[in-house]
Amino acid sequence: MVLGVEHVEGRHPVLQALRAGRRVHRILLAAGAKKGSVEDILQVARERNVPVAYLSRQELDAMTQGRVNQGVIALAEPLAYQDTDGILAAAARYGQAPLIVLLDGVEDPGNLGSIIRTAAAAGAHGVVIPKDRSAGLTPAAVKAAAGAADLLPVAREVNLARAMDQLKEKGLWMVGADAAASQLYTDVDLTSPTAIVVGGEHQGLRRLVREKCDFLVRIPMAGPLNSLNASVAAAILIFEAIRQRGLQGERAVPAKPPRPAGPR
Repeated sequence: MVLGVEHVEGRHPVLQALRAGRRVHRILLAAGAKKGSVEDILQVARERNVPVAYLSRQELDAMTQGRVNQGVIALAEPLAYQDTDGILAAAARYGQAPLIVLLDGVEDPGNLGSIIRTAAAAGAHGVVIPKDRSAGLTPAAVKAAAGAADLLPVAREVNLARAMDQLKEKGLWMVGADAAASQLYTDVDLTSPTAIVVGGEHQGLRRLVREKCDFLVRIPMAGPLNSLNASVAAAILIFEAIRQRGLQGERAVPAKPPRPAGPR
């Protein structure tokens, strides 16, 4: 891979990257690729003067090291991480109570991409990940997000617990997903400025992150398993917040009163 350039793999991610205005240096297509969404890619590429080259399917597969690429790769400028304050500012522009997702050690790129896609689809305002012990905006995560990574801000913080304190100071409530919690996720008010905190695939929420949460909630399960995939748990909590806010997929709920000052 060329320094400063990353692969965007798959038809929908490539098309979304083009439409979102990300700088794309070149598009690589498999010779004889079927039409359909490829035609849309070619049309937008022409409009943006992005060169297109044709390679064999084997060459494309070698470039993606076995990941499914659907015969399309874009050589694009890497996605930049956003600032947490910028995420809150975006919520303010919509006149809404912020709804963001904090991920504590989600290491699977597929899970990260799925959570980004769910958050974008639901109308959340952004995702925050730690710098270490976490998946990042790699080609695999961007592909799993199916274009949503070009639409939803993702911030990266050196210290997630410290970031939680800073968000609390700005009026957000921390709601952590914990299988051992006594309170159900449907029993917590998610209409106020809220950060949904979801732990990693192996150990869930770390101790300090758990202690920083204002509420710990669980998702009830009747089957033999006692936990859910991180992306599934995040999706359930995100859409519960959307249900409570009455958004129904639309950015239409006014901001709630600010979080009261005082001990947390």
